[in-house]
Amino acid sequence: MDRCLILILIVGTGLVTGDHIEPDKGTEKNTKETETVKLSCSYSTSSDNVRLYWYRQYPNKELQYLLYKNARLGNGEHTSDPRFQSTTSQTELTITDVRLSDSALYYCALRVEALVEAQ
Repeated sequence: MDRCLILILIVGTGLVTGDHIEPDKGTEKNTKETETVKLSCSYSTSSDNVRLYWYRQYPNKELQYLLYKNARLGNGEHTSDPRFQSTTSQTELTITDVRLSDSALYYCALRVEALVEAQ
């Protein structure tokens, strides 16, 4: 018997006025265990130093960190589990080998940081 999963994408907002982030269409996903699923969001900002974060949340639980990636500079990345990967060109979260425990709300968040120049 195949068990189905439901993944829903919810989006946070940028931290600076004028920055924007939102889910792409079709944010609710149904899939089967062991398959691969992709969730995506889009953002706009004028900053070059942008970090994209992904979190998930189970009902009545706190947010759980999944990963971050420097979106434009391409010099930083961290994931809490190798099954979670992100591409910055489309701002996708790819979950491989999906498990029933992956059924949750997923959040994409944008953090814009000021560049600090070395003296």
